[in-house]
Amino acid sequence: MIRIKKLCDSEIEEMFSRSSGPGGQHVNKVSTAVTLRHIATGLSVTVSDSRSQAMNRETARQRLMGKIQEAAEVKKLGQLAEVSRERRRKAKRSRGTKAKLVESKRRRSETKKMRGKVG
Repeated sequence: MIRIKKLCDSEIEEMFSRSSGPGGQHVNKVSTAVTLRHIATGLSVTVSDSRSQAMNRETARQRLMGKIQEAAEVKKLGQLAEVSRERRRKAKRSRGTKAKLVESKRRRSETKKMRGKVG
């Protein structure tokens, strides 16, 4: 699994907004909801779990890091699958498989010859 140790502030775009839900006047007055967007990948996370902007910010960083790692893992698995698929495509046919293929082509040819005009 690919591990990213830390996200740089230059890689992240932060936006703050008022969150909804319980919290009373504090939630209504203070922008506690945090939205982080990773510029390079375009992935974004919005967190408004707690009344504290600092806690929401930390939670959002952790979730964003997890999302980025997950996307990198999916990309890596896709590349490995592509390499494997290409290797199978380029593999030579075994002698037995080739013989079966040629035999089925010969039988098909005989069938088609029998379709000729009668006369």
